[in-house]
Amino acid sequence: MSNIIFSIISVYIFILMGFLSKMSFKEKIDDKTITLINVYFLQVFLTFWGLLLKPVDISLLYAPSAYFVIVLLVFFVSIIVARKLFLNQKERSIATVAAIIGNTGNLGIPINIAIFGEASIPYTTIVNLVNVFVVYSFGVYYYSRGNFDVKTSLLNIVKIPILWAAIAAIILSISGYKPSKVIENMLMMGAYASITMQLFLFGIYLYGTKIKEIDKTLFSLVTIIKFIILPLLAFGVLYPLDLSPMIKGIVFIELIMPLAIANVNLASLYDCAPRVVTALVFISSVMFLGVIFVATKIIGYF
Repeated sequence: MSNIIFSIISVYIFILMGFLSKMSFKEKIDDKTITLINVYFLQVFLTFWGLLLKPVDISLLYAPSAYFVIVLLVFFVSIIVARKLFLNQKERSIATVAAIIGNTGNLGIPINIAIFGEASIPYTTIVNLVNVFVVYSFGVYYYSRGNFDVKTSLLNIVKIPILWAAIAAIILSISGYKPSKVIENMLMMGAYASITMQLFLFGIYLYGTKIKEIDKTLFSLVTIIKFIILPLLAFGVLYPLDLSPMIKGIVFIELIMPLAIANVNLASLYDCAPRVVTALVFISSVMFLGVIFVATKIIGYF
């Protein structure tokens, strides 16, 4: 259990540094510039590094398939409820997509390692890949819809380089390409820079964010979907599946991760109430500190 706590603390240190940097230098730090550098450049390195680190094995597809089915089910529930509750397009977009974009990478991978050991890495890596596609397809579209029409939002998906980088990396991996040590080190440098900058960016957006300004209906809906509907649906789908308890546990833990900082990146990129999204990510991250200990008990039933 101490490993889980230290894994979380190590991530939150960089968030605190981002918060303190914005508090110290105010407008000298340009939030949008950092977002553009991270999304359009550094995250390409992260994508290649994550997907080329280990070969894509067809036998590993059970975990991401289960993950994707559960995310889709929750996504359809979110669409229906969001349309009924929100007239404001930005709030509707956030309510639709925020809860299904979890922090499967920066937080999910180290926490699964702490619980299941290094045997979890191949599964968490490929589940995180599925989440990348969710982020840069559904996520890009709905956060774009906060300000743009349907056609422009669809084009924004195509413009994001991370999606193309992921496709290229998968093709290279399937074809048997193994990067040299020099290339691997270069990709690793970019990947860690991206992870650190993403955490920093979250801290930057936290500064000046006022949680009390969030619409209570939006806050309640995202929280209920993330920590009640999604876990219940996940348990219901995973429990009867003929998979090992470890795989079921890994998928369950990845699904209950708090809202990903990628939500902040996209909300900032498309000007879809980024400070509201930052507050939601922060609240879910705080709530997760209690949720994770309940989740470790639940996975014992698989």
